[in-house]
This record gives sequence, C-alpha cells and structure tokens, in this order.
Amino acid sequence: MSNKKEVFQKIFSSEKINRNDFDRACFQGVPDGCGIRSTCWKILLNYLPSTPADWNGVLEKQRNAYNQFILTMIVDPNAGHDSSDHPLSSSPTSIWSEFFKENEVLSQIDKDVRRLCPDLSFFQQPTKYPATFCSQSLRTRVEQANLQAMQVTKSKSGGSQLTKPRKKYNDDDAYQILPQGQEAHWEVCERILHIFALLNPGISYVQGMNEILGPIYYTFVTDGKEAEKHAEADAFFCFTGLMSEIKDNFIKILDNSQCGITHDMNELMAILKDNDEQLHDAITERGIKPQFFSFRWITLLLSQDFLYPEIQRLWDSFFADRDRFKFLLYFCCAMLIAQRTRLIRGDFIDNMKVLQRYPVETDIYQLLQLACQIREGKLRLQPVEVPETTPTSAGGGGNSGILGGLFSKTRNR
Repeated sequence: MSNKKEVFQKIFSSEKINRNDFDRACFQGVPDGCGIRSTCWKILLNYLPSTPADWNGVLEKQRNAYNQFILTMIVDPNAGHDSSDHPLSSSPTSIWSEFFKENEVLSQIDKDVRRLCPDLSFFQQPTKYPATFCSQSLRTRVEQANLQAMQVTKSKSGGSQLTKPRKKYNDDDAYQILPQGQEAHWEVCERILHIFALLNPGISYVQGMNEILGPIYYTFVTDGKEAEKHAEADAFFCFTGLMSEIKDNFIKILDNSQCGITHDMNELMAILKDNDEQLHDAITERGIKPQFFSFRWITLLLSQDFLYPEIQRLWDSFFADRDRFKFLLYFCCAMLIAQRTRLIRGDFIDNMKVLQRYPVETDIYQLLQLACQIREGKLRLQPVEVPETTPTSAGGGGNSGILGGLFSKTRNR
C-alpha cells in the first residue's frame, strides 16, 4: 500500500502528469484514504487538468460556481418575489409554475435517494458540512408538496371538501428526522441530482442516476478531511462529467442505436460467445435475454451488485480504461464465465438467481484478472460436462464456476 501511495505522490508532484503512466497506475488500483482516490477520480473524470499547478484555481472556481447554482436555482417562491405572482398564476413567467414542474422530478429524486444503498447507514448520517446558505430544504419542500396533495371528496351533507390521500407506511417514513440545521448525506445527494436535472433539461433525472452518484459522493466524503469538506461540489462536477459519457444509456429513445444500451448488451454477448461459446449457447437456449441481467450491470456500472469498497476498486479500473468503459464489458463477461459451471448446468430459474443476485463470496480481484485475460485474448477454457439429468439446483450453491475454490474474500449484503 505504501509503495502505491508513493507512486501516486510522485505522479502528483510532476509538472505535468503523464496520462499513460497515470491511467496505468489507476487501472491497477488506487490506495484507500489520504485523498489519493478522490484526486485520481477528479482527473480521470476530467474535472482536474493534468497540470497540478492549476488545480487550486480550478477547484476554487468550480466550487464557487456550484454554490451559485444552489443560491440561484433552489428558490423559495414565497421569499421576496412579486406579490402578483401566486400559485394559481397562469403566466408563463410565473416562478410558481416552474416550482410545481420541478416538484414532479424532485419527488422522484427524493424517493430514490432515500433508499440509496440501504445496507449502508452512511447516507442517513448527518454531513459535517451542510449547505446552511441554501434558501430551502428540498426534503421539506417534498414533504410539504405531499401534504398539499389533497383530494376533493363529497361530505355527508353533499358539499365538497378537501381530504388528504391515505398513505401506506414504508421504510422511508422510519428515517430519523435530524435537528434543524443538519442534513443527512442523502439530502446532499438529492440537491446534487436536483441541480443536475435543472441544468440538463434534455435528460433531466432518470431513475438509477442516484446509484451512479452514490459511490462518487461516498468516496469523496470518506477520503480525508479536505476531500470531505468540498465533497458536494466536487461530486457534482465529477458526476456531471461521468454522465456526459454514459448518458446515452439513460435515454430510452437511444436504446437501439449504435450508442445505446442495447448495443452494449449485444457486444457483451458477442464477447462471451468469442470466449465461451458453450456458456453463451446455454444462456441463449434457456431464454435468458441479456436485458434480464446486463442492463442493470452496464447502466449502473455494477453499483448495485457489489459493496462500495469493491465498487471503488472496480471504478478505478473502469475510469482508467484506455477504451473508456470497454473494460466494463470484459468484466461483466468475466462475471458470467466465473459462474459457467452453474450456469451451464442450471435451469432458467437457477440461472436467474445467480445473475440477478451475484454470489456474495466472489473475489473481485480474481474477476479483474479474468477480465484482463479476456481482453488480451489469453483465456482458455475446457468444456463443462453436463449430466443427463439437469439438477434443479445448479452446482449445489457456492462458487462452481471457472474460478472454483480460488475465492478468498467474502462479501456480506
């Protein structure tokens, strides 16, 4: 670990970073802590230039710009505006009209960020750096909008009356309310996504973007005091940079285009066929379509299939990939091949269980090695013998793929 740390410190101390050497070092994994990973991701996602002498100026400018976004874009329509503008105004310039339109998207963002990585308590904990200068809490705004969603019903006397719709209890209601002036980390993510949606009306917000933002924000908050202090602004710009590259996967009308998610899923299956035709045919013959599992894998960069520390290591390689996310497809192929015995011998139900909830005992370092072998064309496989009677439970559980008993690390979900 110390050797890796020294490698990156040497890279950062140079007048201009050699991107080939830097990308190669990141691909091999960035050391945890010390602010190194957050700095690396900022460079890999084109937030910081390759000249370290310019970093302070860029960061100050961008962080100030983000604060201005908060001040100018998150506006309370009740605060200091023209009295002639009111909630029932039909004027196209009415701030209330825009306010209500924004609430539709914000309501979806609010639902998604509240359940961001539920196995990790981090997002329910308070941030040390709340945006106290923000004129309005988005959480409060959504809650007020929900309370105001009245229904018109008939009273016993025959007149009209307003009643609140019944609301079923859910886990979101159980979240602890933080004291005035504090914000949970999920509220920070909510603000980032809300501002992104306002600045990018063409794509706005699509469900799943919260899963892309989560690991970035988490990494910055947990990567040292300096990174934590500016995590919100830095995460916003890194998320924006990442979305500029993968946004096509979130645009439905592009699904079947050359740059859409369908093309990526088909390419994954082509890679699988080139490396393991027996497994490819077994999956295809069982009617398992790639969208049943790889749609989520590719669109969310596997953020729902591994724990955050593992995601951080994977994203080191994905962001540093010289072919820009082509390695993601090789890694997804490695995930399939690693479970080849179970998948070849299993039936539809067994295989779907494996693919939709990938085995927790998988060692991602073994998968990374396997993905590199696939990329370099060095993978050699032996055919899997299939019993005449296919068992109802393929392989009897555990890892029964190509990596067999080589797994050493475990994951708990």
